[in-house]
Amino acid sequence: MDTQGIGRRIAYWRERRRMTQSDFGALMGQSRRWVQDVEGGRRQADPNLSVIERAAQVLNVRIEVLIADQPRTQCIDRVELDAIRCTLQRHDVLTGTADAGAADPLPVDGLYGRLVHARTAYQAGHFASLGRLVPTLLVDSNRAAARHVAEDQLAAFRILSLTLELTEAAAVKYGDTDLALVAGHRAVAAAERSQDPVIMASAARHLADAMTMHGQASAAAGFAVAAAARLEPDLRTRGADGLSVLGMLYLKAAMAQAVVGASDTFRAVSAARAVPDLLGQANEHADELGADGNAVWTAFGPTNVRLYRVAAHVQLSEGADAVAAARAIPGPARAALPKERRAHLLTDLARGFTQAGRREEAVNTLLAAEREVEEEVRCRPRTRDLIEDLRLLGAGSAEGRLRALAGRCGLPE
Repeated sequence: MDTQGIGRRIAYWRERRRMTQSDFGALMGQSRRWVQDVEGGRRQADPNLSVIERAAQVLNVRIEVLIADQPRTQCIDRVELDAIRCTLQRHDVLTGTADAGAADPLPVDGLYGRLVHARTAYQAGHFASLGRLVPTLLVDSNRAAARHVAEDQLAAFRILSLTLELTEAAAVKYGDTDLALVAGHRAVAAAERSQDPVIMASAARHLADAMTMHGQASAAAGFAVAAAARLEPDLRTRGADGLSVLGMLYLKAAMAQAVVGASDTFRAVSAARAVPDLLGQANEHADELGADGNAVWTAFGPTNVRLYRVAAHVQLSEGADAVAAARAIPGPARAALPKERRAHLLTDLARGFTQAGRREEAVNTLLAAEREVEEEVRCRPRTRDLIEDLRLLGAGSAEGRLRALAGRCGLPE
C-alpha cells in the first residue's frame, strides 16, 4: 500500500475540510505528532486498514479516495455544497444582519478583490476551489452590507449579490438545483438593495438560469424578458456592462424557451418558435457592443451568442444544426473565450454529435473538453450522464478512449 500517497491524500482532505492537524488528531484519538507522521508517510510501511477507515469517516470521504493509487480530479463534493447551504442558512446571512459580537466589516476594496479571485477561478474552470472560497465570502460580504453605510454599503450589496450569483453558478454545475434557486433568489434581493441596474440585471439572468434548471423554464423566460424590459433604459447608459447583462438576459430567456420547446407541454411549439427571435435580440446587443468581452463576468459578445445558439439546438435535439453552428464559430474567437466557456461549448458539441449519430466524434470532443477543463467533464453530472449514454449506445473505434474517460470520471464499469 502506498503509505506516502495515503498520507498526502489525508493531508489534502484535512486541509480541504478546514481541520488543523491538532483537530484531526483529536477526532482520531491521536496526537498532532501522530498526524504529522501519518501525513508524512512515516507511521508504518503497511497502514492499518482500520486507521484508514476511521480517517475516511472523520474526513467524510469514501475510503477508496484515500487508498486510490491514482488521485482523480477533485470536484466540489456534497460536504462542501452542504457547507455552502449551511452558510446561506446562518441567522446573520439569512436576515442580512451582523451579530453583535461579530468582527468589524472588511473594506469593500478588499472584499471585491476576493470576489474577483473567486470568479476568475470559476471562469478558469477551477470549480472545486469555490467550496473553500464561497462560504467565507458570503459571510464577509453580508457583514459588510449590514455594517457599512452610504456608498460603501451599496458597494457591499453589489459584492454580496455577485457572490450569490457565483454560488448559483457553482450549484448549477454540480446539479444542485435547490441550492441554485435559493442563491438566485437571494442574489436578486441583494441586487435590488444595491440600487445598481447592472447588478440587478446580472442577478436576474442567474435566477432565470436557476429557475430553468429547477423545472420552471416557462416562468424563467418570462422573468428574464420582464427584467430586460424594465432595466433596458438604465442599462443603455452603462456602456459595455449594461449591454452585456442586457444581452445575457435574452440568452437566458432563449435557453429557457428551448427547454420548454423540448417538453411535451402545449406550449412546446410556440416556445421553440420564440428561441430564434430571442437569440436575435441578444445578437443585436452583441452587435451594439461591437466585440467580445467579459464585462461583469458575462463573456458576452457575438461569440457567446453563437455558443448559446449551439446550446439551444442541442436542447431542441437538433444535433446536426448544433454541429453546423459550432463549426461556424471562428477558431481565434473561440480560443479567446474563458476556459469554462470553451469547455462548455465542447460538451454541447459532443452532445450534438451524439444526437447526430456521430458518436466517435462525440468522444473525441469530450476528450478535447477534458483537456480544456477537467472538472467540466469529470465532475459535472450533465456531462457524466452523456458519457453513460455513449457507453450504452457504443462508440465504435472510440470505445477504448471512452472507457478510459469513464474511469477518470469514477464511473462504475
